[in-house]
Amino acid sequence: MAGTPARKPNWFVRLVRRPTTIPVVRLHGVIAAELRPGRLNIESVEPLLKRAFDMRSAPAVAVVVNSPGGSPVQSRLISNRIRQLADETGKPVLVFVEDAAASGGYFIAVAGDEIIVDPSSIVGSIGVIMATFGFVGALEKLGVERRVHTAGRNKSTLDPFLPEKAEDVERIKRFELDIHQVFIDHVKHHRTGRLKAEDDVLFTGEWWPGLRGVELGLVDSIGELHSTLRERYGRDIVLKPIAAKRPFFALPRLGFSARGMVDEVSTTIDDRALWARLGL
Repeated sequence: MAGTPARKPNWFVRLVRRPTTIPVVRLHGVIAAELRPGRLNIESVEPLLKRAFDMRSAPAVAVVVNSPGGSPVQSRLISNRIRQLADETGKPVLVFVEDAAASGGYFIAVAGDEIIVDPSSIVGSIGVIMATFGFVGALEKLGVERRVHTAGRNKSTLDPFLPEKAEDVERIKRFELDIHQVFIDHVKHHRTGRLKAEDDVLFTGEWWPGLRGVELGLVDSIGELHSTLRERYGRDIVLKPIAAKRPFFALPRLGFSARGMVDEVSTTIDDRALWARLGL
C-alpha cells in the first residue's frame, strides 16, 4: 500500500539491542528504626531493593553505601535482605563505598559479592558502642527532687542522675560483647576466605582507609561506580537510580511545633556525632 513504511528485516531488528541497564540503590545516612528523611532502616530500604532486583534484564545490582553506622538490628535486617534477594534472583551485588561504610554501614556492605571503595573511603569500625551522660548532683544543686520507682532489681540501669554502679557497667559490657560477636560472625560468614588479618586486628572497632581495607581483606578493590560498571558491562550501559517514590498528592508540611524543633535539633546533633567520630 502506498505510503506504508517498509518493515525492517528480522536480522536488522535482532541487531538493534537495548543498552544494558543496571539499577543503583543508594544507601546514605544514619541507620535507625525511625522513619524520617536521612534514615536507613528495613522499612524504607526494602521497597528500593525489591524494585532493583525485580529488573529481570539487569545483569547485576549496584548498591552505594555511605553510612557511619547506627542500629545493629536495622543493619542486620538490611544486610540480610540484600543477600536474600541476591540469592533468590541469582544477581551479583556490587557494593560501592563512598565516604564511609563504618560500623553498621560496613555490616550492610558485606552482603555484597564484592565491595569496591575509594582509596580514602573509611571502612571497618567492627565494634559496639554505647554512650550516655552523667548528671550526678545536678538536680540537688537546682533544688529538684527526683522520684523514681521500679519493679525489678535491674529495671533502672546507668541512671544518669546517680553514681555509676559496677554491676550496671558489667551488664552493659556483656550486652555489647554479645552484639559484637553477632557482628564478627556476620563478617566472617560473608568474607570467608578473604580476610587477611587476625581477629585482634580486624575486630577491635578500629577503622581504616580504603587502601588499607583492601590489604586487610575487608574490601575487594579500589574503584568507583561508573568506570567499574562500564568496564564490566560495556560503555553503553545505563545506570538507573532506584529512589523512593513520592506520593503524587503529597503537600509540604506547614507550621512547626516546639517539640518538633527540639527533636530535629537533637537528631541533627546525634547524626553529626556519628559522622564526626570518623572525621567527616
